[in-house]
Amino acid sequence: MLLVNEKDLVVPGQVLAENDYYPGRGTFKEGKKICSSFVGLVSVRNKKINVIPLQSKYIPKRGDVVIGEITDIRFSMWGLDINSPYSGLLPASEVFGKEKRELENVFDIGDVLLLRVVDVDEVKKVKLGLKGRGLGKFRDGILVYITPTKVPRLIGKRGSMINMVKEKTHCDIVVGQNGVVWIKGEPDMERIAERVILMIDREAHTSGLTDRVRELLDRLTGTEPKDLDEDDGSELAEPEAPVEDAEEMKEETENPDDLEEDEEELSEAEESGHEEVDDENNSEEQR
Repeated sequence: MLLVNEKDLVVPGQVLAENDYYPGRGTFKEGKKICSSFVGLVSVRNKKINVIPLQSKYIPKRGDVVIGEITDIRFSMWGLDINSPYSGLLPASEVFGKEKRELENVFDIGDVLLLRVVDVDEVKKVKLGLKGRGLGKFRDGILVYITPTKVPRLIGKRGSMINMVKEKTHCDIVVGQNGVVWIKGEPDMERIAERVILMIDREAHTSGLTDRVRELLDRLTGTEPKDLDEDDGSELAEPEAPVEDAEEMKEETENPDDLEEDEEELSEAEESGHEEVDDENNSEEQR
């Protein structure tokens, strides 16, 4: 039984639902009850309850590269959870131009995508796009949610922190500017990467974090890490390319004669805090 409504403001410990619902991020289960972990807004998707913390909400900006999960399919667009109080919308025209197809045959509920924020209007309607190399659908992997304002700390100076996690766990990792992190590797290494990333999120405000992360990775993986400079979170790494590139997917699902001209780049890398995705090798590094 659901005890709250969509977008309700809740407080820590408040009971949100019982029995037939599942705990999502920002919640915990106590017996048969699902309770809130934060002061935040309720989001209910397919019997899964999330609480989006108010103090760390992601506010979308044009040009941001984000990770989103498809939550609903409408007549001509997909709705996505982008870890924000505001839902993202991906128009069908961003995927297959003039050709008409059944949307669920391309992306279905639960699919995870790497996208760019195309526009945010005055009522915070967020338009998303897939035009650009490296943007598209992820295959497999797990998602980890961190405070969006702590993304620079996770990346580190010249990508030092995130590269250390990648090298020690041998995982592919993509960090969205909305605080959603995608990890893919061996299951035990995915869990190690998740644990380390959540530690960075919790302790981002403390000094000596790089050394503690290095020591934890060394202990959990049993190998010596390389020397890396202390990170200051001043730079964002470029997003890596998912396995299924959006441009390649369009070649498989469209009639080339019907394709529309690609739009110009939505914004310069300096405006979004990201460098553009490398379209030659879908780089696995986030600098």
